[in-house]
Amino acid sequence: MNTLSGAEALVAMLRRHSVDTVFGLCGDTSLPFYDALYRTGRDIRHVLARDERSAAYMADGYARVTGKVGVCEGPSGGGATYILPGLAEANESSIPVLAITSDISVQGRGRFTLTELDQEALFRPVTKWNAMAHRADTLPALVREAFRAMTTGRPGAAHLGLPFDVQNQPVDETDIHGEEELGRFPARRAGPDPDAIGTAADLLAAAERPLVLCGGGPVIAGAETALARLARRLGAPVATTISGQGAIPETDPHALGVVGSNGGTIETREVIDSADVLLAVGVRMGSVTTERWRHPEPGRTKVIHLDADGATIGVNYPTDVAIVADARLGLEALDTALMARGMPSGDFAGAARAAKARKQARFKALAQSGETPIRPERLVMTLRRLLDDDATLVLDPGTPCPYFSAYYEIRQAGRRLFSNRAHGALGYSFAAALGAHVGRPDVKTVAVMGDGSFGFTAGELETAVRLAAPVTFVVVSNSAFGWIKAGQRHGYGGRFYSVDFSRTDHAAVAAAYGVKSWRVEDPEALEAVLAKALAESGPSLVDVITQPLDEAAAPVSEWIA
Repeated sequence: MNTLSGAEALVAMLRRHSVDTVFGLCGDTSLPFYDALYRTGRDIRHVLARDERSAAYMADGYARVTGKVGVCEGPSGGGATYILPGLAEANESSIPVLAITSDISVQGRGRFTLTELDQEALFRPVTKWNAMAHRADTLPALVREAFRAMTTGRPGAAHLGLPFDVQNQPVDETDIHGEEELGRFPARRAGPDPDAIGTAADLLAAAERPLVLCGGGPVIAGAETALARLARRLGAPVATTISGQGAIPETDPHALGVVGSNGGTIETREVIDSADVLLAVGVRMGSVTTERWRHPEPGRTKVIHLDADGATIGVNYPTDVAIVADARLGLEALDTALMARGMPSGDFAGAARAAKARKQARFKALAQSGETPIRPERLVMTLRRLLDDDATLVLDPGTPCPYFSAYYEIRQAGRRLFSNRAHGALGYSFAAALGAHVGRPDVKTVAVMGDGSFGFTAGELETAVRLAAPVTFVVVSNSAFGWIKAGQRHGYGGRFYSVDFSRTDHAAVAAAYGVKSWRVEDPEALEAVLAKALAESGPSLVDVITQPLDEAAAPVSEWIA
């Protein structure tokens, strides 16, 4: 019997599932795995991160732009705890990320071994699939289970624990097999119930003001063509969540833009409220999307809910028709059913065009301002003018997310802009942008973060330099945790408490790492500086001194109200 070590078997199983990149950070308990990668995994690129959390965010960004499973790894103890936030985000965002954490030996459990931790219990709440390999001969089957769970149904994250001694135990080489298709997502798509499609088509055909609301599902499923065809047939506007951006080009005459409390505007809300039938596709109808379940008003609008996960349907809104299916297959079936009815399309999309025109007029007036500090709207306008349509834009929460989601018009369908909308942790965009660049190196990648976020992730500047990654990092610098400060202004009478910090010269910090960098305070100089940064062949950073979020006209409904 030919055998491999457990570590070698894991590398072989990753290869069987088309894994070509692993993001991670070394540790004592990972030594056999690293040696196996060195000896047998030469076709798998290892990207060394400076923090396990960053490694997970890199794997997340890589997965979002490639449609492949992102893989990250880290050692026992602190490494396992640091990598956990990235899995929580990926799982709730339906992004398949596999975290491999090495661990102390099985025989050392319960003996006060350094870095001992119940990893299985730790990762259970934040993953779709989670297991420890207690024996090496179980490893191949566990890896197959993990990839099957991550990429079928609603995609999600997985965790595999790899004890030190298990990495050295033998595995029968005949057990090394896997399905390459499970390395991409969504795999094994499920089609809709024809009866549900028929009922939904009847409801849409009778609607006077149908509206399609897309979450991340259509982008994950690659349903952009089917969505555009259905929208034209219905004459319906298409609204999106932030995660749903890219489901339709935002320059399309049917595109309304982002709705909800973060990135939505009064104009887009009015269109949502006036719909008589809402087709919700791959969206959970959560608190942000619906402005705390007020728009649309529950029970006032008929709802057709299409989602790959039947457990999300009907949780927040009374549902007239439930369709459990892959977003692309469901939209294609709906379009076919409507075509068979020979219905003439209406033009409720005209309401979306009018609303969007009003929103853009207000935005442009602010974006052209020469005020200092620089208005965030001007930064959005300038980057949109300079970037190619296929560029990738990765946003951190706080100041960047509402402004760019509301006003940065995506001109190509697909994953062109994304943010960590599930948990909104600071420090995401820097690492996720590096992962996105590794996955899609032929397009320009830009990360936009607040200065609070920069403080979480500055160490990855070294990673960017080591990779010679031509990623541009833009820091929106206002010397505060701006989102919280704005909340204190609007909800607590301006009683600011423990939200302000001293200004950092982010350009100087980046330069110390070897990154080409600039600091901009004059709005008239912004475009020229950004153009230079975007043209750099390696990493670049622009520190933009901006208007504080609490003083700005941010597209956040609670503050507007």
